[in-house]
Amino acid sequence: MADDTRRGEARRATAADPVFGKSLADAVLVHDDFGAALADLIGRRLGGSAAERARFTAFARDAFRGSPELIEAAGRDLQAITRSDPAIANLLAPLLHFKGYVALQAWRVSHWLWRHDHRDAALLFQNEASNVLQVSIHPAAQIGASVYLDHATGIVIGANVVIGDEVTILQNVSIGRGGELPTRSPRIGRGVYIGAGASILGDISIGDLAKIGAGTVVTSDVPGGCTAVGNPARLTNCPEPASAA
Repeated sequence: MADDTRRGEARRATAADPVFGKSLADAVLVHDDFGAALADLIGRRLGGSAAERARFTAFARDAFRGSPELIEAAGRDLQAITRSDPAIANLLAPLLHFKGYVALQAWRVSHWLWRHDHRDAALLFQNEASNVLQVSIHPAAQIGASVYLDHATGIVIGANVVIGDEVTILQNVSIGRGGELPTRSPRIGRGVYIGAGASILGDISIGDLAKIGAGTVVTSDVPGGCTAVGNPARLTNCPEPASAA
């Protein structure tokens, strides 16, 4: 359904603006399916030369063919943007123009490569996404679907971080290990909102539907449904059982 919607929006935009339509045709309509279009988009954004573009595109195509669930997750990520951002009315704009969306799909490819023991290629994806898109997500992280990287500049997500479905992350967020090694990485629950400039560090859990305020530094657990604000973080607006605890 998302692929049909995407192609329909592209055809309408091409008819309305023939000049812009050429780039739309190259990016969307020329491809047989969403996976092919997305692989080409990743190659275009990460590859500086024609050879690099072809290389990144080929890796992405292999990942999408090998694991069709990546395409399903990519579609859910795209739909999450339209649900979360009132300024977005269709799927085409975030697909073509939102670097956070491209960075997340590039991570999905890098994670696939990491799990299939193509570690150097996986780290190449991370490095190029960091250099070009200012989003650095380690291939060993685990991220659910319907995730929105909003504005997506300066986001750092470390190895072994776990992020659930329906999470929104704003710019300049760091999620990773604490200062002393070895330590486990944070676990982020479903539906969590993480505001701009927040840091979530160490062997901690952020419960479902929690909110992390802008600039908050979190180094201990945040129960589900609570809001954490400040440095160091303090809890507010918790459901009664969490407040009593």
